[in-house]
Amino acid sequence: MRIRRLVMLRHGQTDFNAGSRMQGQLDSALTELGRAQAVAAAEVLGKLPPLLIVSSDLHRAYDTAVTLGERTGLTVRVDPRLRETHLGDWQGLTHTEVDAQAPGARLAWRDDARWAPHGGESRVDVAARSVPVVAELVAGEPEWGDPAGPDRPVVLVAHGGLIAALSAALLKLPVDNWPILGGMGNASWAQLSGHAGDSDVDFGSIRWRLDVWNASAQVANDVL
Repeated sequence: MRIRRLVMLRHGQTDFNAGSRMQGQLDSALTELGRAQAVAAAEVLGKLPPLLIVSSDLHRAYDTAVTLGERTGLTVRVDPRLRETHLGDWQGLTHTEVDAQAPGARLAWRDDARWAPHGGESRVDVAARSVPVVAELVAGEPEWGDPAGPDRPVVLVAHGGLIAALSAALLKLPVDNWPILGGMGNASWAQLSGHAGDSDVDFGSIRWRLDVWNASAQVANDVL
């Protein structure tokens, strides 16, 4: 049995997070607290240790990933397909501003993974661009999950919306049930494990299981 561990780490806090402002694909920086959160997460995840680190190209995720890279000695790979959901007309607005402009729209967005803000993406759209990232890693990283070697996870450093969409798609949840995966805290992570035969590199045959959701440095034993 080959088991591929996949850790998906959300970036640390930004000013947009602190102010309840919709970021989407706007490129915001970590706050001082966000940088401290990244260090705390790196101290925990660095003990695994990761096989490789792949990050969104948005700075809040990339800077979080580099903190883990410095802890582990790994160079961070960058993949723009790991960017956060594009929120269209909502980007840069606070939750209150969105609710004033479009009452009930945020609730519809939370409850329906097919629904997208005007000019933006749905969670189904986000999954469609991010699942191939994992498929390519399965095909291109023979050490990942090798039963003859150490159990070293791949770490993706990304964003809450993307992590939820990617997890739901890998777990093959019915789309109507995708909203059951709730929000992720800053610098928190999810872990999935992909189970397959020893020599099986067929991505479609992997059975993904959810090991942990919304773990953090404060509850690190959930993932170690």
